[in-house]
Amino acid sequence: MKVRTRSSAILGTICLVGSLALGPASADEPAAPKQAAVALTEVATAQNPVAGAAGPDDTVWIAERAGTVRVLTGQGLGEPVLDISAETTTDGERGLLGVAFDNDFAHFYISYTNLEGTSTIDEFAVQDGALQPDTRRTVLTQTQPYENHNGGDIKFGPDGYLYIALGDGGAGGDPQGNGQKLDTLLGKILRIDPAGAEPYAIPSDNPFVGDPNAKDEIWSYGLRNPWRFSFDSGTGDLLIGDVGQSDWEEIDWSPASSEGGENYGWASMEGTHPFRGGTEPANHVPPVFEYDRNGLGCSVTGGYVYRGDAIPDLQGQYIYSDYCDGTLRTLKIENGTVTGQGDLAVNGGEVISFVQGGDGELYVLGLGGSISRIDAA
Repeated sequence: MKVRTRSSAILGTICLVGSLALGPASADEPAAPKQAAVALTEVATAQNPVAGAAGPDDTVWIAERAGTVRVLTGQGLGEPVLDISAETTTDGERGLLGVAFDNDFAHFYISYTNLEGTSTIDEFAVQDGALQPDTRRTVLTQTQPYENHNGGDIKFGPDGYLYIALGDGGAGGDPQGNGQKLDTLLGKILRIDPAGAEPYAIPSDNPFVGDPNAKDEIWSYGLRNPWRFSFDSGTGDLLIGDVGQSDWEEIDWSPASSEGGENYGWASMEGTHPFRGGTEPANHVPPVFEYDRNGLGCSVTGGYVYRGDAIPDLQGQYIYSDYCDGTLRTLKIENGTVTGQGDLAVNGGEVISFVQGGDGELYVLGLGGSISRIDAA
């Protein structure tokens, strides 16, 4: 774990009011990286597209919040290949919230809240690029005390393990203190091995294995609502967009060499700032970047480091947005420090998620229905 000491909703009903004034944690603004000229090309529309994943045979699988999954190909968006709409609800911040394939496309995973609001991860076997419905099994569940801050993003890391983002349980201000508690899965990034046992195994090198006071599944903690996270396909670094409470939106970073255990500070800290008189934890890992709500933003939407070939000037830059602002922006991060930031001068609307295709190209999902690819202008 790399520790640096220094002194967040997919949105209630999926919309908060706030603002965006971008600025790094320090007063010295990094120079803008070489700015790519890009355009957003709408390739399909969907009903509240909320997440996606690269699938077999150069497809992109898109999750719609009400519970359907559809496959995007060169011919457009197909009919649903999965429909769990009778098993979930879109009350509050609930619904189908995340999808992922394992690294060899042998299994497909969905992350959703069931009718009781419980966060649920289910698995399907995949054969010849198609889901096998009769293989469905539940891997992990977590009860939710409130209907917001569910997190719900899931990704397989370069190590082949499944990472799961869960928010702090909801309400406001983390009333149960889950962010800093190690005896709950809430407010955490988890790391499990769904292929290692029934229902899953815990990697032996998870940071809290053997600690009787901590959950073995925890990889990192101190998060409010880590709505979207990703791994840099070039370096393996982990980047997390954690939605702020009232004042600060943050992006957290950890290197591929991390052994886990990072404490990102919530709810003692909001970004680099003490929250409601909180005291900064001694092991606090501050965000690599934060911005306040003095402009148009209200909820950070974490993205990806661009590793595609279509836009050379964008190579190595982290692309992110904000649900309320919609502008696509970039960060250049070197060894855990932001060395440049930029504005791509395109707007994706209510940007709820990004999707990385198997070729490294990126798609932007607008909750209103747009699915757009980031292309060279």
